[in-house]
Amino acid sequence: MDRDTGEKAKAYIFVATLPCSQLSYAEASLSMNLSAWITAHNHAYSYFGGSTQIVIPDNLKAGVTKHTLRELVLNPTYREMADHYGTVVMPARVGAPKDKPSVEGSVGVISTWIIAALRNTHCFSIEELNREVRGKLEEFNHRSFTRKQGCRFSAFEEEEKFALSPLPEIPYKMSEWRTAKVRPDYHVSVESMFYSVPYEYINRQVEVRLSENLVEIYFNHMRIASHKRLYGKFGQLATTHDHMPDNHKLYVDQTPENAKEWAGSIGGNTLKVIHYLLDSSQTEKLALQSIFSLKKTERRYSKYEIERACKMIISMTARPTVKGIQTLLANNKKNDAELELKRKAESTNNHYGFMRGAAYYGGADTNE
Repeated sequence: MDRDTGEKAKAYIFVATLPCSQLSYAEASLSMNLSAWITAHNHAYSYFGGSTQIVIPDNLKAGVTKHTLRELVLNPTYREMADHYGTVVMPARVGAPKDKPSVEGSVGVISTWIIAALRNTHCFSIEELNREVRGKLEEFNHRSFTRKQGCRFSAFEEEEKFALSPLPEIPYKMSEWRTAKVRPDYHVSVESMFYSVPYEYINRQVEVRLSENLVEIYFNHMRIASHKRLYGKFGQLATTHDHMPDNHKLYVDQTPENAKEWAGSIGGNTLKVIHYLLDSSQTEKLALQSIFSLKKTERRYSKYEIERACKMIISMTARPTVKGIQTLLANNKKNDAELELKRKAESTNNHYGFMRGAAYYGGADTNE
């Protein structure tokens, strides 16, 4: 019940029952969604102190995606939870409650023993309601049998507890599975946040596993990326450096220190140009963009050519620009090519000699 308005909110009771002792667990929740379903299972296993080899649930959508005579498809999260506890999920046939008679009988008794008993109790939170349910549940499990000695709890301790599998050290943490397509920027969008994958998977369909603190991305059941889950402002990026193409890595790695180190490896005049660009630009980002364009010229020109162009532009102007250096590089390349062509032509013209006939060497002259 809402404390301020008095409005009533519906609560749902989850019931789990062991088949031999009939020991039961009950818990109230405000919904029957996947989160409430998994949480109730975790609490039930904790209450019993172990997990069963088989679980026979209803066919609600939170647990079973599809159940026909030919096909059974479990919710991926529910299947993962069952794997975590080492149990097998075998849902009851649709419309066949006799497949789980133990829990069906317990639901009927609990409806009277707990729900009806609390009909006049006003609770203002789900936690408060569950405290009341837990109290009635203990009374129910410790109530003496009418036709034999003991109670459900004592029967469980004597006959059934030994058969339960031990619980894992860490309870199952809620996760959710989704599908996504890798964007051209090698990121997937999850709840308006963006997480990177190796760029080779661009335009591929992948599976995304969401937990409270982790985002894992799978392709063909193989994990290809994992990130800490982002919260807060929409549009945040989680990018791993190794996921980038090589040209993106070069751009991201741009820092003033890296730029100066590169310029120093080229020459003193190049370093002067870099210092000027960093000092004169309005923002560091714009300066690094210009320097990145200059660094790309190393793919076409040698260090000597870059250093020579920087020396020339410093001698021409007090405000050197990358565009001016690129123009000088192109012109110098063209001039060098023309000079080389001219030199080769002159060298060819200078390669000549004297022709002497056979008579010069004492032979017969046939050119008369």
